[in-house]
Amino acid sequence: MTATPDALAALHAEAFSAPWDARAFADLLTQPGVLLRIEADGFILIRVVLDEAEILTLAVRPGARRQGLGRRLAERACVAAKDAGAETLFLEVAEDNAAARVLYARAGFVEIGRRKAYYAGPDARRIDALVLHRDLSVDPVTPTLP
Repeated sequence: MTATPDALAALHAEAFSAPWDARAFADLLTQPGVLLRIEADGFILIRVVLDEAEILTLAVRPGARRQGLGRRLAERACVAAKDAGAETLFLEVAEDNAAARVLYARAGFVEIGRRKAYYAGPDARRIDALVLHRDLSVDPVTPTLP
């Protein structure tokens, strides 16, 4: 997979019902502190500001799910964030996204808060976002790469 905004948007559209467009990716990729880690069937985008980082999005092609790619990308994000000076990595995940919650729990993230009615769900239903973090200053962060 190439790291063009169009390619990222296309994969994001496969992974999410409310995908980001190419312009959003183009804008993000020009911002300071934004880092992209990409593999053939997925990518993760993070932003590092001083000693904190945030996972902006993690997208895995549906046919490549449940094979460890999401976990590998999360670990690569931890390494990239720590290498860029971050001590903590944050993210938000929809409360009803069980698969993502399991992935992040296995990657060492813990819940620290909740944003009520943060996401728009189907049928105009609002879904809480869980705020998760991983302390990179104490957790061993080692690449799990091929």
